[in-house]
Amino acid sequence: MGQYVFKLPDVGEGTAEAEIVAWHVRVGDMVKEDAPLVDVMTDKATVEMTAPVAGKIVQINGEPGDMAAVGSAIVVFETESAEAAPAPPAAPARETSPAPAVAPTSEPKPRIKVPAGAMPPGTAPQTKPAAPAPSQAVARAEPRDVAMQATGQAQASPAVRARAQKLGVDLAQVRGSGPEGRVTHEDLDKVLVPTAGVRLGGSALAERNGIEPVKVIGLRRKIAEKMQEAKRRIPHFAYVEECDLTELEELRAHLNASKRNDQPKLTVLPFLMRALAMCLPDFPQINARFDDEQGVVYRHEGVDIGVATQTDNGLIVPVVRHVEARDIWSCASEVSRLAAAVRANTAGKDELSGSTITITSLGALGGIVTTPVINHPEVAIIGVNKLVERPAVKNGQIVVRKMMNLSSSFDHRVVDGYDAAAFIQRVKGMLEHPAALFIER
Repeated sequence: MGQYVFKLPDVGEGTAEAEIVAWHVRVGDMVKEDAPLVDVMTDKATVEMTAPVAGKIVQINGEPGDMAAVGSAIVVFETESAEAAPAPPAAPARETSPAPAVAPTSEPKPRIKVPAGAMPPGTAPQTKPAAPAPSQAVARAEPRDVAMQATGQAQASPAVRARAQKLGVDLAQVRGSGPEGRVTHEDLDKVLVPTAGVRLGGSALAERNGIEPVKVIGLRRKIAEKMQEAKRRIPHFAYVEECDLTELEELRAHLNASKRNDQPKLTVLPFLMRALAMCLPDFPQINARFDDEQGVVYRHEGVDIGVATQTDNGLIVPVVRHVEARDIWSCASEVSRLAAAVRANTAGKDELSGSTITITSLGALGGIVTTPVINHPEVAIIGVNKLVERPAVKNGQIVVRKMMNLSSSFDHRVVDGYDAAAFIQRVKGMLEHPAALFIER
């Protein structure tokens, strides 16, 4: 028997550290070679590390959200090989500080799998953080008991642990029903059945004082950093205009009713994309990316539109390339394909970066006005609000029209207010007279 120390390899050119996103194993597990070990995230990619050797996990260093330096020891295996590398001194499982790395005398080449996934522009995909789950390559025997022997305490979140301490409940006596035997709030509720049902003053209302700390890690952390950077670096200004989409909606309904089976269903989005592509050549300062560190604005001839898409992992912005060369149907097809790809974590890096302007929409929840955050280093973002019927004055008469607001934000360092207003008015004119979208200029 021997021990093998698995050190975090260089998972990308120039990478000095990576964030631990999710563990697929824990102390006490018997794993086979190539079994999923841990997911780590760099600025460029989410990487699934696999076990370089077969053996028993005896030490894990780091929890989800912790940063691990390249070359630091993150897992120690107990192996059958006599040539295995000596392990660092024993430490508690999932120790935050990386243990000293000791190079093995014969180190197998680490296996790295890079799943395609979704990320905000300039970042990379992430598998959805989750509690460790069983896999075919991992043999588990009495997981909760093994974990308690390794850590000396029951598995539970900080919130559950704090609540149990307040209630005087010994977690070691509670059978956990969560992943890997983790004790949950529901498990505590079952223990407290005799008292949990007591009502204050005969009412069903009861005070709740729980606080659950949630670490901002993985993709959520990347999104937070990008939004913070955008608001810190870009002086935003907003411009909101209402559009009468009655005629466009009639056209859209007609096209959907007569479309071929191989054509996608049209929403407002492809029409807006086409309007942007036709208007932007006259406003080159808006179809641009601003390198504020170099003091250079890059104006693009091609129109590459980012489409903000909500997924289970967070807000992702896939990019529809060269909208200026696409018709309405092509825009709709590509938006549908990219949305499916990011939601399935199969979008490639080239599909998630390089947009020159972004469209964001909350769909049916779009509200009246929004103030979207610019997708740095772009200089403009177009926000789509909810389409509703409301009274409007047309030819001196009050009539019911289908109205929608466009809420847009611009980088005031690059785009003047007059130019932004003129641009949105041009887009509005095309949406309100949709025949213009089909006329070549």
